[in-house]
Amino acid sequence: MKPHVICHMLASLDGSLHPSRYTASPDGGVPDWSGLYEKIHGDLEGDAWIVGRVTMAEMSKAQAHPPAQPGKVDRPHHFARRDAGTYAVALDASGKLHFSKPDIGGDHVVVLLGHDVEDSHLAELAADGVSYIVSQTAELDLAAMLDVLARELGIRRLLLEGGAGINGSFLAAGLVDELSLLVAPALDARAGNQGFVEFGQAGLAGKVRLSLKGCEALAHGLVHLRYAVMPG
Repeated sequence: MKPHVICHMLASLDGSLHPSRYTASPDGGVPDWSGLYEKIHGDLEGDAWIVGRVTMAEMSKAQAHPPAQPGKVDRPHHFARRDAGTYAVALDASGKLHFSKPDIGGDHVVVLLGHDVEDSHLAELAADGVSYIVSQTAELDLAAMLDVLARELGIRRLLLEGGAGINGSFLAAGLVDELSLLVAPALDARAGNQGFVEFGQAGLAGKVRLSLKGCEALAHGLVHLRYAVMPG
């Protein structure tokens, strides 16, 4: 049984995910909207959080360093820890992420990988104390991989905090149970601003419906919206 998935995001009124590019707040200056986002992240009490490859690469900041003698590797999964209090999960279908330590801010790292990832990359992750799950199908089966996270690591509540692509993929697959959206009273307005959800030309019409659960005004004009996500 998969974890309860909450897509938790901070966005401007026009959907931008980059607070450094926002216009000033109503009370002047650039408030700590990201700090408020992190506070609510904690209040949501997730066992784990998940992001895509690009976001995780900004946190891990490591280069490839495969072992000289990799040896045999475990498939379809390897768990360096099963008793971590919280987990940092990364979706990395092509096996491009590298780590210098097995945690991000104390949260144990688990990487979700594509079917064709090379053994040398798995050996590198295992040597660094990082856990991983390799897809057993040619295309990533997100539902099956979430089931493994729940069954093997006891993850019951997962915060989806990715970019537009991973958010869209989870929503289209029917894997998101709730949307927690912090809307900043600001604009970005750059050409090509993507927004916090994207699913290509197909879009999400007919795939999901949103039902309002709550609305709360926070400091600096921020609004916290919570929606239940249901099949379209």
